[in-house]
Amino acid sequence: MTSRPAPDSHVASKIFPSPNHGPRAPKAGDAENAARRPDILLLHYTDMADSGQALNRLCDATSEVSAHYFVFEDGRVLQLVPEGRRAWHAGAGVWDGERDVNSASIGIEIAHPGHRRAPERPESMPPYPPAQIEAVIALGRDIVTRWGIRADRVLAHSDVAPQRKRDPGEAFPWRALAQAGVGHWVEPAALRSGRFLSPGERGQPVEALQAMLALYGYGLDIDGFYGMHTEAVVRAFQRHFRPERVDGIADASTITTLRDLIAARP
Repeated sequence: MTSRPAPDSHVASKIFPSPNHGPRAPKAGDAENAARRPDILLLHYTDMADSGQALNRLCDATSEVSAHYFVFEDGRVLQLVPEGRRAWHAGAGVWDGERDVNSASIGIEIAHPGHRRAPERPESMPPYPPAQIEAVIALGRDIVTRWGIRADRVLAHSDVAPQRKRDPGEAFPWRALAQAGVGHWVEPAALRSGRFLSPGERGQPVEALQAMLALYGYGLDIDGFYGMHTEAVVRAFQRHFRPERVDGIADASTITTLRDLIAARP
């Protein structure tokens, strides 16, 4: 009797295979046939109201999308793609100079309806269920421990693709994950009045902001112009690290939090 293969993580209850994967491309500078070790953990939301439909899409060959793991609202975890394979979850993006984020990462899809627009608010997000977050923490902790993934390389999809993506969004409890050993976090600086940088500005202060964001890992040109790309990166940073206000304006709280993160980087 042939036994069924076990998931790579003990947190996953079973394998629910997706056909959407391929070999990991070698890291720049490595030999062509070198086995690529993932060094990024990337978190997503499904952006679909029905978790079953979201799971089916990730396992549909015609969709050409997938992830390594899927976490239901009640905390159940399925493995869709072997960790050693390149799942198709990140799309076009960049982090710390790495442009093939799929080859560099392990992806977790979290069942969640995503951002919803309402007349009274530009964006709104329902909270993530506690059981689901407990499962994400347990799974994330297992993955980063086994692969030796640094805390500052536990990322949001919006971090690597800020102009395209918003997930897992400002309602995601990054603080709780970091306290449990998954991810990098410092307490955000308090909101306060004072000097700020905003879209349309030019000059050395904007260049310094861009340099700090790039130093942390965000992909953007250091050109001294606060254009749409810089605004998108600032929003992504705020969603992850200063979620109290996500407006794309680099106020004192945003800049201080960024500075503190760089200083506390592993």
